[in-house]
Amino acid sequence: MDNWVKVAPLQEIQKLGARVVRTHDGAGQALEIGVFRLEDDRVFAINNACPHKGGPLSEGLVYGEKIACPMHSWKISLVDGKAEEPDVGQTACYKTKVQDGMVYLELKDQ
Repeated sequence: MDNWVKVAPLQEIQKLGARVVRTHDGAGQALEIGVFRLEDDRVFAINNACPHKGGPLSEGLVYGEKIACPMHSWKISLVDGKAEEPDVGQTACYKTKVQDGMVYLELKDQ
């Protein structure tokens, strides 16, 4: 079964900014998810840890549909979580929706 978790009103997440959602996976391990608002109000969510060295992606620079990691400037796609070449790696993506001005994040039951 799928769960939609309320994150925040869209207007409370800055354009080109992020919000961090802290939760746990099915094994009880802590999980941080970065929820990003683009210039055109689309919202994406990915694991907050860069696949390179675990840098906090929510503190990076959002541009287009990518986030630049604040530690080593790896560019990560907010659409599919993949690192931009020549770098290699990927982070998990999560579904989002905006309904009645509220941002929701889908967390799968484990």
